[in-house]
Amino acid sequence: MNRRKHSRYFGPYGGRFVPEMLIPALSKLEEAFFHFRDDPGFKNELDRLLRTYAGRPTPLYFAENLTHESGWCRIYLKMEGLTHTGAHKINNVLGQALLAKKMGKTRLIAETGAGQHGLATAAAAARFGLECKVFMGEVDMDRQYPNVFFMRRMGAEVIPVREGTRTLKDAVNAALKYWIEHLEETHYLLGSALGPFPYPLMVRHFQSVIGREVKRQMRKLERRPPDVLVACVGGGSNSLGLFHPFLRQKSVRCVGVEAGGRGMKPGEHAVRFSPDGRPGILQGYKSTFLQDEYGQVLPTHSISAGLDYAGISPELAHLRERGRVEFVSVDDRQALEGLSLLCRTEGILPALESAHAVAYGARLARTFSRDQAMVINISGRGDKDLFITARALDGENWLEFLSRELSRDQSY
Repeated sequence: MNRRKHSRYFGPYGGRFVPEMLIPALSKLEEAFFHFRDDPGFKNELDRLLRTYAGRPTPLYFAENLTHESGWCRIYLKMEGLTHTGAHKINNVLGQALLAKKMGKTRLIAETGAGQHGLATAAAAARFGLECKVFMGEVDMDRQYPNVFFMRRMGAEVIPVREGTRTLKDAVNAALKYWIEHLEETHYLLGSALGPFPYPLMVRHFQSVIGREVKRQMRKLERRPPDVLVACVGGGSNSLGLFHPFLRQKSVRCVGVEAGGRGMKPGEHAVRFSPDGRPGILQGYKSTFLQDEYGQVLPTHSISAGLDYAGISPELAHLRERGRVEFVSVDDRQALEGLSLLCRTEGILPALESAHAVAYGARLARTFSRDQAMVINISGRGDKDLFITARALDGENWLEFLSRELSRDQSY
C-alpha cells in the first residue's frame, strides 16, 4: 500500500489526539484510504454507486424567481437534497462504507445530529450487508424522529445518548467509546470533516464530488466559474465539499454560514467564530471550539440539529485563518424566513440547515450585479424537519392535527 502523502495537519489544526489503543486502527484506516483512493477499481465502483444508487450528478438549478426576489445576481442551487436519503451525506457514506467492506469490516457505527448521516449510514449498511449502530442524542431523536423511524426500518439500531447536552457532541463521544471497545470488526463512519486524521481529509475527499460537479455545470451554464459560493456550516462536510475544488481560484468567494441560534449569549448559538470560539483539542482533533474561560466546551443551540455542534472542521479553521473562507451567521428566525422564501419562490423545501445558507445568500445577492453568479448548496431537503417547522410556522393547526391523530382509530 502507498505511504501517507499528506500532513495530518491543516496549518496548526487537525492532528490525531486519541487514546493509544486507537492509533493502530487509525493507521490502518489511513493506509487503506490512501491506497484505495487512487485504485481504479475502487474509483469505478464508487462512481457507479454514486451514479446508480445515490443519483448523481445532482442538478445545478437556476433559481429564476429567487433571483428576481433577491436582486439581480443570478442564483443557482446545487440540489443535494435530491440524492438518495435526501442529503449530501450519502456521498461520504458510500465512500467510507465501500472502504470498510474492502477492509473486511462487518459493522458500521455512526454519530448523527439531524439524522441525515445516520439515515445514509443505515442505507449503506443495508446495501452492503453490514450491521449498523447509530448513536444519537436524545434531544435530536425527539426533534428528528422521522429519520429515527426510517433508520430503524433499514435495520439500524438507533442508540439514544443521554449524557451531557444529549446532542451531536455527546453522540460523537458515545460512538468513539463504542469503537474503542469493538475495533476489530467495526468501522466508525464519521459524518463530518473533523475528528482524528484521516477523517477530515477523507470526508472532504468524498464530498468534493459536489464542487467538481458544480465546476462542470457552471462551465456549461455560464461558461465561467461562479463569483460566490454559499453553504451552511456545521462540522463542515457540505461546505468543504462545495468549496474545496474552487479554493485555488482566488476570484471565487467562499462564504460559510453558521447557526446564530437564539442570540449571541453563551449556550444560545453555535457560532464557532465568535468571541467564545477558541483553539482547543476535543474528540481527537485540534480546531476552534466554543469554550468558556476555563476551557470547558460550551453548550450550543440551533433550530437545525445538524448545525448544533461546538466544533468545526480543522481545515475550515485554517482556511478562515488564511482569509480564504469567510464566515457569517444566521439566527433561527432568519433561517425559518429563508425556508419560507425558497418554498414560496421556487417550490423547494430545504432542510433547516440549508435554509441558513438560503437566508444569507438571498441577502448577499443584493450586493452583486446582474452579470455575477452565486451558487448556494441546498445540502438537504426539509421533510426531516417537519416536527420543527410545522410547530414554528403553523403551530395551532399542527397541534390540532396531532390531537386528531392521537384520537383516531388506529386499527388497520
